[in-house]
Amino acid sequence: MKRLFDQLSTKVSAVTTKKYSTSFSLAIHCVNKKIRPAIYGIYGFVRLADEIVDSFEKYDQEYLLQKYKEDTYEAIESGISLNPILNSFQKVAHQYHIEKSEIDQFLHSMEMDLHKVVYKKENYNEYILGSAEVVGLMCLRVFTNGCPHRFKELKYYSMKLGAAFQKVNFLRDMKDDYHVLGRIYFPNVEMGQFTHEAKKEIEADIQKDFNEAIIGIRKLPKSCRGGVYLAYIYYLSLFNKIKAMPPNRILSKRIRIHNGRKFGILLNTFVQNKMNLI
Repeated sequence: MKRLFDQLSTKVSAVTTKKYSTSFSLAIHCVNKKIRPAIYGIYGFVRLADEIVDSFEKYDQEYLLQKYKEDTYEAIESGISLNPILNSFQKVAHQYHIEKSEIDQFLHSMEMDLHKVVYKKENYNEYILGSAEVVGLMCLRVFTNGCPHRFKELKYYSMKLGAAFQKVNFLRDMKDDYHVLGRIYFPNVEMGQFTHEAKKEIEADIQKDFNEAIIGIRKLPKSCRGGVYLAYIYYLSLFNKIKAMPPNRILSKRIRIHNGRKFGILLNTFVQNKMNLI
């Protein structure tokens, strides 16, 4: 029975999430167990595409990404894939009516990562739309369970949350993005002249995204609010740690939140959610 393969596919997506991201694994564990498989399916799909463009430099990345793109659409059209990650994702895409335009936009941003692009404001915003904001929308379709009114109400805030997460990732990963992958995402930033002023300007933009995102988080259904809030607090903590560091420190090491601190955030968020303080 295909149900057994579908269960295996969900487990593969869950293992992928846990292997690559402690923070998102903890956040997903805090949403209602009925919707966890769908979020695992989305994360697994996104993670695998990201790995192609970030980690498989010894292989033909352009070919691999194109093949992944073709296999994604074939999986959605046929309702099955022998790739467990894609089999898991196609099920989510059908069940929650993820739009092809959202998938297209995400894969387009992954294609942008195949080239060493000097980002201007226009393509910077385009990249964030595909790499983060539409991923937030995919998750929002699960959180709102197909309700168009709730989705429309929360769409803007979901996109802001995705943007905040991605921009924090850019700051966290500046060292490897530049020295290993040859990427500079922030517009008008010279790595040799990454000043306090430039850093403050970027941080002000990210803070605006966080301030708007929390409005939407408080309007989310209780089934997912705690998990999304946990991810929000984790990234906000990482952001505050980055803000306290000078530019040269960011360019010399990848900034992290230690696991002990992550579990402390988890416990605090759990208590706040239980007491309806979010």
